[in-house]
Amino acid sequence: MSPLLSWALAFALGCLALAMMLALARMILGPRAEDRVLAFDCLYLNVMLVILALGLIYRSSSYFEAALLIALFGFVGSTAMSKFLLRGEIIE
Repeated sequence: MSPLLSWALAFALGCLALAMMLALARMILGPRAEDRVLAFDCLYLNVMLVILALGLIYRSSSYFEAALLIALFGFVGSTAMSKFLLRGEIIE
């Protein structure tokens, strides 16, 4: 791996860690439930990107499969939470 790529991945991981901390703070301190759902979306997206960056660092394809699963479960979770906030029930 080139030194520029390793430096860029380290910088990206630092930025993503900062974004995860800010999203976690919004999820805990959010004044409304909608803010918490949006922070949850941001948090799972950042976790997925961290796993993708780790997959590039360690050169392993299993990280990409884990990121795909996190994206799938995060989307389903945020959709269910949004539907619950909108209608008050998940399954009709």
